[in-house]
Parts: sequence; structure tokens; C-alpha cells
Amino acid sequence: MSFFKKLKDKITKQTDSVTEKFKEGLTKTRDSFAGKMNDLVAKYRKVDEEFFEELEELLISADVGVTTVMDLIDELKMEVKRQNIQDTKEVQAVISEKLVEIYQGDQDGDDNELNLQKDRLNVVLFVGVNGVGKTTTIGKLAHKLKSEGNSVLLAAGDTFRAGAIEQLEVWGERVGVDVIKQSEGSDPAAVMYDAVQAAKARKVDVLLCDTAGRLQNKVNLMKELEKVKRVIEKEVPGAPHEVLLVLDATTGQNAMTQAKQFSQATNVSGIVLTKLDGTAKGGIVLAIKGELDIPVKFVGLGEKMDDLQEFNTEQYVYGLFSGIIEEQEEQ
Repeated sequence: MSFFKKLKDKITKQTDSVTEKFKEGLTKTRDSFAGKMNDLVAKYRKVDEEFFEELEELLISADVGVTTVMDLIDELKMEVKRQNIQDTKEVQAVISEKLVEIYQGDQDGDDNELNLQKDRLNVVLFVGVNGVGKTTTIGKLAHKLKSEGNSVLLAAGDTFRAGAIEQLEVWGERVGVDVIKQSEGSDPAAVMYDAVQAAKARKVDVLLCDTAGRLQNKVNLMKELEKVKRVIEKEVPGAPHEVLLVLDATTGQNAMTQAKQFSQATNVSGIVLTKLDGTAKGGIVLAIKGELDIPVKFVGLGEKMDDLQEFNTEQYVYGLFSGIIEEQEEQ
């Protein structure tokens, strides 16, 4: 059975609405990537060195990341030799299979589960620069967690950006979740202390904490994040249980730079990749995993409240290749 057939069978066992969200959310990337892929396959009838060179450029232009692309091309060359593949069309299925392998590694499935446990206060810290959709992501995750039966509280720790506290309050009202805040310009660590005390007193399941994101003042920002983490850890041993770095998929390699900077300052446990539906370069998902080995836990696939989806490699790869898969089925 071909990899595409296996992938389709796996996808059909998963929720149709999730498949559609990934398929729709990856339209821009798919149109760009699949279009170029089809052109490449049409241009070369046989798999040779020139074909691999152009494929390498195609993947790099989709923001897959140079290191990841080099590894992928090396593996593809070995696989093509092993299977004695001559026809360029057959390489498409091998590429998609290798993309899943790169992302999942030795695991059977994705590492997208949040480290949330019953019978404790779970603290999730959100980090990331201004403008990436951090506050919106917190609101959407609060909605998701609440709809799953958890009690949720929000902490307005971004006390420096004008309007950040009000923006979080708007989301709190929309979702039906309280927000712990202080006045603009106050000490973020003091807000976190108040929020943890409130969460303990109310026996809340999950506390979602917003933080500042002024990267132009990087040293101060990183010190601030360290201080916030220390306050949380002192009040809740072992916390924060998750540090989620929010990145804007449309910024491509700039997002990779941010990921490296934040992972040096804080123990980032997972990535939330926003605006994946707004970019033609969705390969950034693979670059993050391949070069930083940090799992992408959620992706933003639209503006609606429920458009924050747990990342799923098979759905992602199917979303990228669905046009090609459907073409092959028709033949």
C-alpha cells in the first residue's frame, strides 16, 4: 500500500472537521508548494541530481529550513536508490513519508499533549514578542480548556504594552473566564503572585499567564521572564508546567530566530504557531522541530474561537499534499 493511501486511511479515521480545518488552513502553502511540486515533476521525467537540486530550492523557499532540507534530501536520495525509483511522480509520496518521520522521529504520534494533571493547579506561561497573537492564543486556549470541563483563570502579566490588559479582559469576558490584573506599568511578577494566590484560593484547574514581549529590550525582557518564573515556582513547586512560545508563521525564518532566543532564556516546552492559514511558507513547522527539537503543540488555522488546533503531523502533511493525493486517486 502506498504511503499516500495509508495516510488517507489514517486521516479518514480522524475527525472530519479537523481534517477540513488543516486542509483549509494550509490552502496558501499547499497552492504554492504543490503547484511548484507539480511543475518540478512535469519538468523532470527521471530522478537525477538536477531534480534534487531544484527540489532542495523548493523546500528551502517553503521555509522548511536549510539543515532540515539537507537531511531530507540525503534521506530521499538513499530511499530513491533503495527502492530504485525512476519516475519523479513516485518521489512525492516518499517526500511526504519522510516529512512525517522528520517531525515524529521515533515516536508513534505527536508530542502535542499539554502537561496538565488533575488535582493540582496547572500553570501555563506564554512567551513571545509583541504582535504574534499571544493574547488571542491565550483567549482561544482558555475557551478550549473550559469547553473540556476545566476551570480557568487568566493572569495579565503584560503590563507594559498599551492596551494589553484590556485586550485580555475582552477575551476573558468573551470566554467567561476571570482575569487577574494590576494597573498598567506595574511589576509583572507581582501580578503573577496575585494570580497564583487567587487560583489557589478558587481551586482553579489551569492558570494561563500572559507576559511582556518587548524584544528590542531583550536583556531586560529575559530577566523579567526569569523573575516571573521564579515567583511562580516559589508559590507552586514544579511550575510553570508548560512554557508555550507563540510564533507568527507568516514571519518565517524570523520566527526561528525568536524561538532560539526565547529557548535560551526560558525552558520552552512547546510552540504555538499562529496565522498558519495566512502564509504560503508553512514549512516553518518542520524547521522548528528539525532544528530546535521543540514540539509544535498548537497551530492557528483561522480567526474563529475554535480555530486553535492541536498540531497533528498526519493532518499537516495531508493538508500539504491533499491536491496531489486526490489527483493520484483519480488516475
